[in-house]
Amino acid sequence: MNSILIAAAVGLLALVLLFERRQRRKLYLPMKTILSLLFIAAALTQPRPLAAYFQFLMAGLVCCLAGDVLLALPGQKAFRIGLVAFLLGHLAYVLAFVRFSSPRGAVFWGATVGVLAVSAFVFRWLEPFLGSMRGAVLAYVAAISTMLIAALALAGNTGLAASGRALALLGAWCFYLSDLFVARHRFVAPAFANRLFGLPLYYLGQFLLAFSVGRIL
Repeated sequence: MNSILIAAAVGLLALVLLFERRQRRKLYLPMKTILSLLFIAAALTQPRPLAAYFQFLMAGLVCCLAGDVLLALPGQKAFRIGLVAFLLGHLAYVLAFVRFSSPRGAVFWGATVGVLAVSAFVFRWLEPFLGSMRGAVLAYVAAISTMLIAALALAGNTGLAASGRALALLGAWCFYLSDLFVARHRFVAPAFANRLFGLPLYYLGQFLLAFSVGRIL
């Protein structure tokens, strides 16, 4: 089942990028929605050795699905609501990770400082372009940074399976990096290159998080 989902996702992602490149919005939105539904399906088809982890992660995936649809719609209002949906998604991921986290060691604290430093730099880079969106973007940067730090804390729990911890951490990193391209596209320099790199990173991150459900123990 996992291989079928991955193959379908790769094909749909290629179509999504093609429709984005050609600005065919009527086809872009339904294809992107179906693609996002696949990471929901990926989580649902995994074993669930940790029920709480699955429940919070599923809540996050559903919020991100809503955000995907909203961000694909035109207008500032849809973008703002989509931002809230993604923020709620990150908070759900934080709850999934923190419930089973074990933050310790110099590596964790060093990585945490690194994440905070990068996030502060990114916000300062974006700030001149944000206007009335400054507060919303600041809250979002805080949420995604917290999500990534929580994934680092989860990775420190040696009572969990190494493969599940690795999938969750790599998924969180991919999601974090993909949002840099979203921010650049929305506020700094709109270009297809942002989508070309950002969308594959985003979907890779979501599928890795979904697959972590079955490998966390």
